[in-house]
Amino acid sequence: MQTLVDYISQGELLSVPDGSLIFAPGDETRAFLIVTEGVVRVEQTNNAGRTVVLYRVEAGDSCVLTTTCLLSDRPYSGFGYADGDVKAIAITPTKFRNLLRSDNCFQELVFRSFAQRVGELTDVIDDLLEHRTDLRLARWLAKTNVSEIKMKQHEIAQELGTAREVVSRALKAFEERGWIKIGRGNVTILDRDALRTHGVQVNV
Repeated sequence: MQTLVDYISQGELLSVPDGSLIFAPGDETRAFLIVTEGVVRVEQTNNAGRTVVLYRVEAGDSCVLTTTCLLSDRPYSGFGYADGDVKAIAITPTKFRNLLRSDNCFQELVFRSFAQRVGELTDVIDDLLEHRTDLRLARWLAKTNVSEIKMKQHEIAQELGTAREVVSRALKAFEERGWIKIGRGNVTILDRDALRTHGVQVNV
């Protein structure tokens, strides 16, 4: 089965160092990017300065914001940062549109990735509409695939689109229940099942 990475010959290799700003609100879309190594973190920031992570683009994936901008001729509305060193294939807008018209496989891969990202964005919106931050935090912790999350509390708050103080209180409550252990710049998962159960509580 073909993947977007199979179209490496259609573009040019782009290398971006860790922490670099790849795009920002108002930027014109210069290329359709297919990540081959590393991760691109896509964020949205409101007028009050509150930031939420929308999704991450990993190897083999494309960015739904980039696709949307290319299809609509509109500028970016969010930020994209390199999480670690990133390598990607940059396909020019003209070649991207030509491939969409002429290559059914490319078209299917692009829109399949687009649909998956839209589903993830819907989950983010649902979480933001839910006022119980402790439930959202419990679900987020339970979904991680590592036992030790090496992130500071303000970074976790950014993931959830809330304030650091709110996350700090919820983490402390989880630690008191024996579900996690809070360290300096890290959180260790001790009882993933308890977090998962807490996260599916009905918000009343």
